[in-house]
Amino acid sequence: MYTRSRSWVLTCPGPRIQSVCRAGRRPHGRRGQGSGTVRDAFRDGSRPNQLPTQSPPSNSLDGLIYLRPNPPRRASGPSSPSIEESEVQSEVQVEAGHTAPADSEALRLVVRLRSREADGVVALVLADAEGAELPEWEPGAHVDVCLSGFTRQYSLCGDPSDRHHYRLGVLLEPAGRGGSQLIHEILYPGSAVTVRPPRNHFPFAVADDYLFIAGGIGLTPLLPMIARAEAEGRRWRLVYGGRTRASMAFLGELAAYGDKVQVVPQDEHGLLELTDLLAVPGERHVYCCGPEPLIEAVERLCAGWPPGRLHVERFTARAADGEDEQTAFEVECAESGVTVTVPPGQSMLDALLAAGVDLNYDCREGTCGTCELDLLEGLADHRDAVLSSEERNAGELIFPCVSRARSDRLVVDA
Repeated sequence: MYTRSRSWVLTCPGPRIQSVCRAGRRPHGRRGQGSGTVRDAFRDGSRPNQLPTQSPPSNSLDGLIYLRPNPPRRASGPSSPSIEESEVQSEVQVEAGHTAPADSEALRLVVRLRSREADGVVALVLADAEGAELPEWEPGAHVDVCLSGFTRQYSLCGDPSDRHHYRLGVLLEPAGRGGSQLIHEILYPGSAVTVRPPRNHFPFAVADDYLFIAGGIGLTPLLPMIARAEAEGRRWRLVYGGRTRASMAFLGELAAYGDKVQVVPQDEHGLLELTDLLAVPGERHVYCCGPEPLIEAVERLCAGWPPGRLHVERFTARAADGEDEQTAFEVECAESGVTVTVPPGQSMLDALLAAGVDLNYDCREGTCGTCELDLLEGLADHRDAVLSSEERNAGELIFPCVSRARSDRLVVDA
């Protein structure tokens, strides 16, 4: 039977970027405006990396246009492997009115493999068309996938030692902004796609004991961490929740870990029981990714833990106290010499761009980390989903797309 009525020829010029890695991380912060389009973290689910070969294996959408339909592809039957194959051709054209980014670091990749991992979840394995090595990454990293005016971030969920493949897991979100739906509809083996090099806002710290807590597609950044912890002989445990067992991706890979993995489908067992899990900190580090209610519950239970033990990654920016209360403040740019007043109702990013300050930006929601700036003076009202509590308290960084000021004046390195 046919699973789709048509495939599409794609074009994908590469977005303007700067490579950045956090764990020492100097992000895309300044110099050269980014795509200025849409969205965030891997709420659709994933990040690239590696052909699925062993147990634990493993996006941004900007200036890509689909041109003409190809004949439908025949999908595998119920008893066949869930690999969907096609031979979509690649053409380079730019959507009218959209400037193709020209950064030499943008990666022009092709889809080598697509597999169905759960209801509404596909895994994509990406590679260089000529077989070249891809930029290195560490567990917790993500990439931006650029397609048809969209930019989305997806966690790399493959093997960091595989320098030729990136694997992403993408959850279809019918109520989302269209990025995941586009990926599900048009990216098949042979499709071209532009990807920005990996960045890491969720670095994996060295510890002797780990507790991983995943909700739904939030499992994806944890897969490479689990694989490393296992390879290094560390103690670890995964508690993995989802709506139903059929909706929970990568269960086949996780089965290889035996009783270190606890699978908790909500329709069978209810919500994750976190109180006993997090009652005593011990020496363990906790890594959590998933829906906001899960992360908030984990943060609440770990509020008294030693600093640096809890690590989370969010799909959306968290609400800040008094977020609806906005007052004007002044921002001085130490490098460019520009000073602006940011009025209520306008973001710091928009005020700086309007004054001619050259900044990189992308999601405008405080989730992707592209617009990060060094904060030299003043107190920030942090409203992003990137910085940890320790980083917020340090007061050294700010994301102008969402954050504001608690003091009358800020000085930033821009």
